[in-house]
Amino acid sequence: MHILKVSQDGICDEAIFIASPNSDARPLETDISLIVIHNISLPPNEYGGPGVIELFTNQLKPDAHPYYAQIAHLKVSSHFFIRRDGVLIQFVSCNKRAWHAGSSHWKGRERCNDFSIGIELEGSDFEPFEPPQYETLQGLTAAIKARYQIQEITGHSDIAPERKTDPGPYFDWSHIKT
Repeated sequence: MHILKVSQDGICDEAIFIASPNSDARPLETDISLIVIHNISLPPNEYGGPGVIELFTNQLKPDAHPYYAQIAHLKVSSHFFIRRDGVLIQFVSCNKRAWHAGSSHWKGRERCNDFSIGIELEGSDFEPFEPPQYETLQGLTAAIKARYQIQEITGHSDIAPERKTDPGPYFDWSHIKT
């Protein structure tokens, strides 16, 4: 496992940084204690295109794919996105609040965006993730844990069970040390 480093400004040293406007300051004195794992593919179940980057940077064209008309208006982001080949892209400093969890709760706490770091894996609920993604994810979670007081790692489906299913049944939790 290749261990990455997250600097004091919340940026991962080996990530490609593409700033998302969809972030803001965390509430004062917030402990960053949770990592949330997601999956995403745009168009759905297609990989390698610019759709996720365009969504997280408010540049998704509604007419580029029929599905995009439904989501192009959304203002969402994640701290990180790991492509199928393991390439790591960062959109928001870990010190800031990314808009990845939506309405959510974890162990009695509401608004998980306030105290979590979101990691999106390029994928879906319908097929396994790739070994390079797990390798990058392992290095990234180790780097985040070295910088912040992370208590747990969970899935989007665990913090928003009424509306979310990701990272899905094919995510292999044995690759993550919680």
